[in-house]
Amino acid sequence: MTGEPGPARGDPLIMALPNGRILGEVMPLLRRIGIEPEPAFDDPDSRQLRFRTSDPGFDLIRVRSFDAATFVAFGAAQLGVAGNDVLMEFDYSEIYALLDLDVGHCRLAVAATADAPGQADIGRASHVRVATKYPEVTRRHFAARGIQAECDR
Repeated sequence: MTGEPGPARGDPLIMALPNGRILGEVMPLLRRIGIEPEPAFDDPDSRQLRFRTSDPGFDLIRVRSFDAATFVAFGAAQLGVAGNDVLMEFDYSEIYALLDLDVGHCRLAVAATADAPGQADIGRASHVRVATKYPEVTRRHFAARGIQAECDR
C-alpha cells in the first residue's frame, strides 16, 4: 500500500511492516532484493521503532498489524505491508494497494455456539450482537444481508 507523496529529497523512504507472521513472510522477499535491516531489527526485545537498512535511502519501521495502514495513511511511512482484512476495516482514502504479495492469508468467519438463540436461521434476524476485532467489516457483512449488527471489540 502507499499513501502520501514520498519523503523530502535526501530523506529515506520508510516502509511500515507488521510484526508477526506477515513480517516472517515479507522479510525473505526484502532480503532477496538486497534489503538487509540493521541487527536490532531481528531482536524481538528491541523497543526501537525505526531501523536503517543496507540501502541508505530505505528505512523500516516495525509496528502492530493494524498500525501499518495507519502509519501510511497519516504520512509516517510512505509504503507499508498490511493484510486485506486491515485495509477493508479502515478503508483509508489516503492509501491504495499497489501489489498483492500473496502472503499472510487469512479467513474471516462468523461463528456462534450451537445453542445460540436464533443461530439456526440467522438470515431471518433483524439485529445481532457480535464480538469482533473487525467491527466495520462485520457491520458491512451483516448490512449486506439486511441485518443490523451491534459490534463490540
